[in-house]
Amino acid sequence: MQYLPSSLERLQEQFARLPGIGAKTAQRLAFSVLEMPLEDAEGFANAILEAKHTVHTCPVCQNLTDEAICSICADEERDRSTVCVVAEPRDLVAMERAREYHGLYHVLHGVISPLNHVGPDDLKIRELLQRVGQGEIKEVIMATNPDTEGEATAMYLSRLLRPLGVLVTRLAYGVPVGSQLEYADEITLLRALEGRTTM
Repeated sequence: MQYLPSSLERLQEQFARLPGIGAKTAQRLAFSVLEMPLEDAEGFANAILEAKHTVHTCPVCQNLTDEAICSICADEERDRSTVCVVAEPRDLVAMERAREYHGLYHVLHGVISPLNHVGPDDLKIRELLQRVGQGEIKEVIMATNPDTEGEATAMYLSRLLRPLGVLVTRLAYGVPVGSQLEYADEITLLRALEGRTTM
């Protein structure tokens, strides 16, 4: 027996296709959309369509933009000798939130993951090598996640980049601020020791 209208079930199914959204959350979102005033629901639908039609990757750094090139690449104040390599656009946003890095970026749109059938050819690696090959970039900072896939991707890229005469560095990882040493795992403590600085 069908308890909900088929259009509501279809809306629920579409929400459930989003990453991290389970069946109950999808149902809650579908009901929330129905409770919206019509103009708000139309605005929501139009925002999705507009983003799909206008957002594309920046031809320079592969970040998401709705301009010819993204605002970071267009900013003449940024240090053009340094490129920070991140896996996803959301990682770039996290780096920018810190307001400490003033160079450029390169977004890979994923990491090497054989289990998920993602190889080097599926990432924006060729574009990175072309940028570095132009000679203006002096340092490439690897800012992929400190997990197995992120580390493998960083190592793979460093092997490709070193022959191009560029300095390849890796973000230091360690014990998070506010945590306690007794709860840190061995890899985190090793990274913290490797990345230690003078006081």
